[in-house]
Amino acid sequence: TGVIAMIDLLIKDLDKEMTEAETEEKEAQADYETMMKESAEKRTTDSAALTEKSSAKADMETALEEHKEKLGSTQSELMATAKYISSLHAECDWLLQYYDVRKEARTDEIDAIVKAKAVLSGAD
Repeated sequence: TGVIAMIDLLIKDLDKEMTEAETEEKEAQADYETMMKESAEKRTTDSAALTEKSSAKADMETALEEHKEKLGSTQSELMATAKYISSLHAECDWLLQYYDVRKEARTDEIDAIVKAKAVLSGAD
């Protein structure tokens, strides 16, 4: 009976270990399935985010090119305006510099016209 009791004890221990192993296996399988499901959802989310970000990047690159073109034309316009202002400034400087000379020349012209008119009218 001692041997039979020992065999019964081994059978009970083996049944207990088998039950524990099956339970652990089921839990591990459930954890694995949950992890795979979450990984698939994350891949889907990441893929959608990547597509959205790629689209946004393309839009921003297009906008950047448009802004670069606009910047180039605006800078050209600015240079043309600065050149025009410079020419106006030079013209104004010339007018200011020679104002007295031109004023004297006009006065001399007016005097000459008055004298010519007087000569034509018969006065000396």
